[in-house]
Amino acid sequence: MSLILLALAGIGAFATFVLVLNALAPKQEDEKIVDVAARKFKSSSSFANLQPETKWLDRVAVFCLNTFDLEKPLEEIHTQLGSPDYPQPVNILYWKVLCAVGVPAALVIMFQTIWGLLFVPLGFYLPDMILKSKIQKRQQEILGNFSTTVDLAALIIESGLDYLTAFERIISIAKKKTVLEEELEKTLNEIKLGYSRREALERFANRTGVQEVRSLVGLIIQSDELGTSLVDLLRNFSADLRSRRMSRAEKMAAQASTKMLFPLFFFIFPTIFVLILSPMLKGLFAQGFSF
Repeated sequence: MSLILLALAGIGAFATFVLVLNALAPKQEDEKIVDVAARKFKSSSSFANLQPETKWLDRVAVFCLNTFDLEKPLEEIHTQLGSPDYPQPVNILYWKVLCAVGVPAALVIMFQTIWGLLFVPLGFYLPDMILKSKIQKRQQEILGNFSTTVDLAALIIESGLDYLTAFERIISIAKKKTVLEEELEKTLNEIKLGYSRREALERFANRTGVQEVRSLVGLIIQSDELGTSLVDLLRNFSADLRSRRMSRAEKMAAQASTKMLFPLFFFIFPTIFVLILSPMLKGLFAQGFSF
């Protein structure tokens, strides 16, 4: 009887989760024929290995993919991770399904209560939170030496070379390739494989997901189309990057005192009070509170 109630509670929690997500999801606009074709191509390349007819996990994965419209978000996560060979979007989908089942099941077993089934949404979004934290760390690494790379590119372009050669020189002189230099190398390889410069640069901006990189790509494309001087644009852009970086540092410094209040009140001040008052209390107890 308890197993039946447990199964019914799990089905009810998942059904409620599906209904809430469908109610909050924005209405989709009608797609154009070109968009449908592009989406089908992406789907076939990312989720072609799903076999819902023979595997129950694939059946659940396809249901979640179609119900929650996860194709585009999973592709974006994979792209901003740098389009690695692993994990693919289909692997992320597997993780979401397994965590949605495994996390509440583990909580039910550990605490012997069906309330653990309420954590199905948490398990479903747990891989997203982990991967997005990796994406944020990757983006911070990209921004770490971004302004220096822009200055080097401007210096090399000023000597008479184009920006692609400047990127090649920056990559070749690097002792250890950073994330930004790896992405630049991917962009150069894509151009050699037949992508247009504009398309390769846009793919580079999408892989990073950083607004500063998107602005740089926009400047380069604008310079290509209008024939303007790229050196002046890069120097002004680099100066703007440094000023914004200084503003962020000042903002973080201003917030530091507020963030320190919690550890001060709960960890440092009690320790100081104990060190100051303990000799006094020891003397009072030894004398029997006689003043």
